[in-house]
Amino acid sequence: MDDVASNLGNNIRLLRETRGLTQAQIAKIAGVPRPTWANLESGAANPTLAVMLKVADALQVSLEELISPPRTSSSFFAAADLPVRKRGKVRIRRLLPESIAGLEIERLELPAGASMTGIPHTPGTREYCTCESGEVQVSESGQIWRLRPGDVLAFRGDQPHGYRNRGQTPAIAYSVIALAPLAG
Repeated sequence: MDDVASNLGNNIRLLRETRGLTQAQIAKIAGVPRPTWANLESGAANPTLAVMLKVADALQVSLEELISPPRTSSSFFAAADLPVRKRGKVRIRRLLPESIAGLEIERLELPAGASMTGIPHTPGTREYCTCESGEVQVSESGQIWRLRPGDVLAFRGDQPHGYRNRGQTPAIAYSVIALAPLAG
């Protein structure tokens, strides 16, 4: 039972802090006295179900979330665990191991002389390419852009495009794709 009280106190405090509220502010929202709120956060409280429901409602979470072991806010992904694929000689590694709707971020490793044709995305998609090292040539809609370290090209990702390393050394670039929603 001590674990539940400790979880309750830690979760309530973390949820309140995440929302940027003081104990007095959230206690007022919940309709409970501030000393009661402080007691809940200390882990020493034995609240009634009615108080727990007010707290859960004020924090906009379920009762289960209030008493469960705290969820970690961090996730570590070893480089070897991140998906890598090859298109020709170009090595592409995803940088977002967890899916974020409408967003893709990839690291492109282009050996000397390597090239890759991009695949046009959903109409309205925006694509951003930044060069980290070497020189990356980006072609899009018939235009050629030479990106050097730190340069960024923003372009329509729904048009024909491609990447090339015309240099004698490997080049590294990052591609950020903001996918337009599918028409529906």
